[in-house]
Amino acid sequence: MMLLASAGGNRVPVIAKLVQADEDTVRDVIHGFNEIGLVCLDPQWAGGRPRLLSPDDEDFVVQTATTRPTKLGQPFTRWSIRKLAAYLRKVHGRLIRIGREALRCLLARRGITFQRTKTWKESPDPERDAKLDRIEEVLERFPDRVFAFDEFGPLGIRPTGGSWWAEQGRPERHPATYHRTHGVRYFHGCYSVGDDNLWGVNRRKKGAANTLAALRSIRAARPDGAPIYVILDNLSAHKGDIIRRWAKKNRVELCFTPNSSSAPDASQAGSAEYPAPRASQRSESGACGRLGAGVRYVSTTGPVRASFLSGVGARAGPPSVAGGW
Repeated sequence: MMLLASAGGNRVPVIAKLVQADEDTVRDVIHGFNEIGLVCLDPQWAGGRPRLLSPDDEDFVVQTATTRPTKLGQPFTRWSIRKLAAYLRKVHGRLIRIGREALRCLLARRGITFQRTKTWKESPDPERDAKLDRIEEVLERFPDRVFAFDEFGPLGIRPTGGSWWAEQGRPERHPATYHRTHGVRYFHGCYSVGDDNLWGVNRRKKGAANTLAALRSIRAARPDGAPIYVILDNLSAHKGDIIRRWAKKNRVELCFTPNSSSAPDASQAGSAEYPAPRASQRSESGACGRLGAGVRYVSTTGPVRASFLSGVGARAGPPSVAGGW
């Protein structure tokens, strides 16, 4: 419009009022048109100062951030933003000057976050696939007759940090330690997949006798005499001759999870759901009572089954449970 108005013989002040622009802007457009033609109507404005880091430099920053400092000759095991920025400024063969905030933004833009390391393990059991296939088969074909058993512990009396609603600056406080006069306990838990029910009892130790008591409580949950299936791990107390003879006589199939892979044990899925006593307990009876109340609460309100089945789907092994018989 400026050019058309100028071609019509209008002066700069008139054009400026017509397009609601500054007179200097109108003059710049007209002079630009006279010099380079219509290209002046599409100026390539450059915002801000030139980039200090090239794409290759950014890739180098990301590669450095995801490399352990010890591999680069540094005396520490993880980068902080300050340490990483200082190292990049001194790295040989490159000139990388970047501030802490720009470095933080670059890492976030590239999807690099500060994370906790995690561990992993894989079962060395040569029968791993066969065992998991059998567990998945019974879960699919006989879900109402599948149970799981596992031990959870050792459980001792110790202060445990938790959380609570309180007035700002006045947290609830607990003693730093207690006198432990009763040893530890193990929670022997059972889980019914079909009923989505969790139950169990506290014992002073693991053993074949306590395992057999748990299996009898599971058999009593289906007193019709038809076969049932119990998922449990490979603890020696779970597969002695006495237990195997009793299981064969009472039509109980023991579905063992692969070695070093107890996740398929349904009872562990449940144990991940029921709350171990988080509040500080000063006595063994108080801790056991709190644990029992938590198991009863989860059995009536918590979706233990969902956690159990999700673990099986990942072939990590069924979850395991705990709860008195």
